[in-house]
Amino acid sequence: MSKSFLEPAEWYATLPAFYASACVLLTDTEDRVLMVKPNYRPHWSIPGGIMEADELPHECAAREIEEELGLRVAVGGLLVVDWVLPMGDRPQSMVNFLFDGGTVTDPGQIVLQVSELDDFGFFSWDEAARLLPATGTARLPAARRARADARTVYLPFTPQ
Repeated sequence: MSKSFLEPAEWYATLPAFYASACVLLTDTEDRVLMVKPNYRPHWSIPGGIMEADELPHECAAREIEEELGLRVAVGGLLVVDWVLPMGDRPQSMVNFLFDGGTVTDPGQIVLQVSELDDFGFFSWDEAARLLPATGTARLPAARRARADARTVYLPFTPQ
């Protein structure tokens, strides 16, 4: 009995695609969350960005923090993995990796990437969560739990 298999390139072309991003949770010495205000969308976000095709999530997180904020941080443990199904103008699902970046002890070291960001600030956990779009609101409380419990949280988001 002879079976016909697809060539690898053909088989991979049949698989679903998704977008991936990585970001870093940074807090200050007063346990406030560092948030950034991108100039290309209306809401604030956790510092980070879209992964390159040949990049690991933790490498993306470190690269984005250096590019956006001029900070070199030791990317720590994975706090949250969240998955958002396609919605609105985004035709593919989005997976986000949120890593622990620890504490920023000297905010004066932050050098904002003005080509992409308008502002940054440190906010209480609740205030920071309210600044995020609906798809990311649960990410910060989950990250806080993950930090406290030393475990990763999986956070699926299903549009209503």
